[in-house]
Amino acid sequence: MDNRSGKGLSFVKRIYLPRIIGLGIGLLSVAAAVAPLSPPIWIWCALLFNGLLWPHLAYQWAKRSTAPFQAEQRNLLLDSLMGGFWTAAMHFNPLPTVTVLSMMTMNNVAAGGRRMVAQGLVAQLVGMLLASLLLGTGLQLDATPLQIYACLPMLTLYPLALGWVCYRLAIKLAEHKRRLSALSQTDSLTGLLNHGAWKDMLLLKFQACLQQQAPAVIALIDIDHFKTINDTFGHVVGDCVLRQLSAELQRNLREGDQAGRYGGDEFCVILPGTSEEQACQAMERLRERVASYRNPQLPHLRISLSIGLSAFHPGLESPEHWLDQADKALYSAKRQGRDQINFAHGEVTALKLAYPD
Repeated sequence: MDNRSGKGLSFVKRIYLPRIIGLGIGLLSVAAAVAPLSPPIWIWCALLFNGLLWPHLAYQWAKRSTAPFQAEQRNLLLDSLMGGFWTAAMHFNPLPTVTVLSMMTMNNVAAGGRRMVAQGLVAQLVGMLLASLLLGTGLQLDATPLQIYACLPMLTLYPLALGWVCYRLAIKLAEHKRRLSALSQTDSLTGLLNHGAWKDMLLLKFQACLQQQAPAVIALIDIDHFKTINDTFGHVVGDCVLRQLSAELQRNLREGDQAGRYGGDEFCVILPGTSEEQACQAMERLRERVASYRNPQLPHLRISLSIGLSAFHPGLESPEHWLDQADKALYSAKRQGRDQINFAHGEVTALKLAYPD
């Protein structure tokens, strides 16, 4: 929170505009209340400083601090102290006093909750005591029409400004929450769904297929001899191969298809609304695109894929059963010599033969 370029500085910026508006229109309320008391000239100078110059001074003070968040909390306590000072200076005129103190308390609630409210209350009492020592005590219970009208901008415009700042903050927090949610579901290396997020998606698709009796196919994809690639060319190249495959998946799959990194060098895809033939064609295009990849700096690097496919059918007991069938098809493809596609049902279909290079 105290980082100069982090949340502390953003907190300072959020307070700046409400303070300008609040102290600027609060100046009218206080001026209308102290004018009948014929205060000394220094009170008018202090009032003008507090209402017009202090917001900008406070902003620069906190902005240039090594701990902006703490500096802004200090500024808020000074606001409370000055608010208490002005309530005593205007002899606790009811309407301006309630207006000023309630706006200060609203600031403290929004900025720091219960603890900040308690500290602000102490600062207000200190400000009242200071004004009483300098100006004497008094009690003015009658409010003039001018004082009432002078309080109206504070009672209307300032809550509107503070509400707008809170609304903007809520929008930002919601956006950050969406981003964090997306990051928690994304594999950092490939940008695809991670293992857990893809398994959650598989459960949803399985339930949808059961309810709607809709076709769907899942694919498990394994990079052949990936360990050899890592051992021969290094893990940096291995990571590049993983990113290359994820990029091909994102380019070649439809918008509704869900691709994820299942773990290590295994990838997984849900193909909703897809027949077995369509799934075979899509995966064969992927296999051919990956096989044709060449890196000019690594002419000996070759990439091939083994792919296991499993179509949804009512006899599947669970998403895990569905996935297990695709896993068996994948290992069947690997046992048959790799670089091919196999379906989960009884016939061992090597689509490398159906779609020759």
